[in-house]
Amino acid sequence: QVQLVESGGGSVQAGGSLKLSCAASRMTNCMGWFRQAPGKDYEGVARITTSGFPFHSGTVKGRFTISRDNAKNTLYLQMNSLKPEDEAMYYCVSRAGRYCTGEPVDFAYWGQGTQVTVS
Repeated sequence: QVQLVESGGGSVQAGGSLKLSCAASRMTNCMGWFRQAPGKDYEGVARITTSGFPFHSGTVKGRFTISRDNAKNTLYLQMNSLKPEDEAMYYCVSRAGRYCTGEPVDFAYWGQGTQVTVS
């Protein structure tokens, strides 16, 4: 089992920054972030392997940076240049196995989510 607890969400003006954190009971090889805006599907934001190899979606690449601290069992998402379109519930996720791709259903473990509001 893996328990994930997000923190760091909040309200920020467009152009501002936030850093999300995810405290994990156990780190898997593949961890990342999904988000869901009202009326929209879950969207993969970013993911990262144990070795630190990152993937970022095209919508956030260049603005968001995913990272992890394996010693602290913590996953991060630094979000810069936030846009109103980034407003969503952000979920920390974890996938079992050696690969680090997939749809939401492929990620077995989810946090409760943290809300990001951009005005």
